[in-house]
Amino acid sequence: MSKPCPPPSTSESPETDSASREEQARAHCLRLLTARARTRAELAGRLEKRGFPDDVSARVLDRLADVGLIDDEDFAEQWVRSRTVYAGKGKRALAAELRTKGVDEDVIAGALAEIDADAERTRAEQLVADKLRRARLDDDAEEAKLIRRLVGMLARRGYHQSMALDVVKVALAGERERRMV
Repeated sequence: MSKPCPPPSTSESPETDSASREEQARAHCLRLLTARARTRAELAGRLEKRGFPDDVSARVLDRLADVGLIDDEDFAEQWVRSRTVYAGKGKRALAAELRTKGVDEDVIAGALAEIDADAERTRAEQLVADKLRRARLDDDAEEAKLIRRLVGMLARRGYHQSMALDVVKVALAGERERRMV
């Protein structure tokens, strides 16, 4: 039969216990940051979930911010750049994603300022062109269904619906013309 674990030592001073909890919180944050960059709010939420006191979390997060391991502005810029290129996200979707990550509205606005309307439209055109290459354009019923699907795809990725419809109609006309030649 195994012995039960002894209770934690009560001879430790409160300062030692606080320092120990702080070290545990710091180690947990560093493990999380090793996997990928995170916002301050994400790390605070994870520490809260683990049961760390707010004062310990604040000290650890302040220290990580001081040494440059937590930077919400840099995180937002990298997130916008990455999700625009690799996932084809529009401004609205990017803003929503950053809000769920706990980034401040001012930081979100600064990160999204990098994307101009022309670049956003160009990315939407690329996404539609990729889908149109594989599409069949045999009859009008199929074409209407294709328009709905393409506009829906762009809307889910955060592009404004009117721009999405315009991009799809222009791309579809260009694809029909290309196939006639």
